Amino acid sequence: HPPQKNNTQHLPPSFHPDMKRFFGSSKDKGPPPPSLSEATERVDGRVNKLEDKIKQIDSELRTVRDQIQRTRSPAAQNSLKQKAMRLLKQKKMFESQRDTLMNQAFNMEQANFTMQSMEDTVLTVGAMREANKTMKKQFKSLDIDDVDDLWDDMAEMMEENKMIQDAMGRAFDCPTDLDESELEAELDALGDEVLSLSFFPTQTKREHSLI
Repeated sequence: HPPQKNNTQHLPPSFHPDMKRFFGSSKDKGPPPPSLSEATERVDGRVNKLEDKIKQIDSELRTVRDQIQRTRSPAAQNSLKQKAMRLLKQKKMFESQRDTLMNQAFNMEQANFTMQSMEDTVLTVGAMREANKTMKKQFKSLDIDDVDDLWDDMAEMMEENKMIQDAMGRAFDCPTDLDESELEAELDALGDEVLSLSFFPTQTKREHSLI
């Protein structure tokens, strides 16, 4: 058998196995990119730092302005004015950077809101799809004829129960052979007894009966 050739000797140094072992491959994946929320938070932090720098420059400008008003030397005033101009240029640069970062943060917030809305839509559609499957299974176990029969039976039982309650609520018949003249005489006697008691308010019923 002829001796096998070493294929690695013709490879460039960047593809040599030893080089890959020590320096890694260009296809190695790096850390995952930050999320939109993390990127927005990072940009907001830079905006806050720029705001602090702008406030510091404003404080320095007020100090320089006071110094210019107190200074009588034209040379000193000219030097202070040049310093104020440098501070103003620096402030304009920071404001421009701040506005750019604020626009970037706004765009990322809008993209993040859109992404969250899409995720919510996907969850909603999935929940509705599962609910639809459940409803179909439940409808298969129902029969409209059985529901109608059940409703008729319940209505019939409720009607019978109403009839029973009506029957139980009726009063017993009074005897019809009573003499009305006797009832009127008894009523008159009862009235005389009440009238006689009204003339003896301090006497009890027992005392009046003894009289």
